Amino acid sequence: MNAIGITELDVHGMNTYQAKTAIDSALKRAGGEVYRIRVIHGYQRGTVLRNMIRSAYKKHPKVLRVELSLNQGQTELVLKE
Repeated sequence: MNAIGITELDVHGMNTYQAKTAIDSALKRAGGEVYRIRVIHGYQRGTVLRNMIRSAYKKHPKVLRVELSLNQGQTELVLKE
């Protein structure tokens, strides 16, 4: 689902390699109009994906910051203000 400026990416059921590949691809495809990527990773089956996303993308060159959500099953990658 894409709202104006926000891209949603669902990585439920993926392993960390698949999720990282999908997120990297979304970051490469993100044009100038995209300011945020909402990654839906879930949390009921563990925190491996959440932890990987929150640590691996803190220092990514396209990611301004990683925002935690009130929804435990998603993480926001902010690309610009």
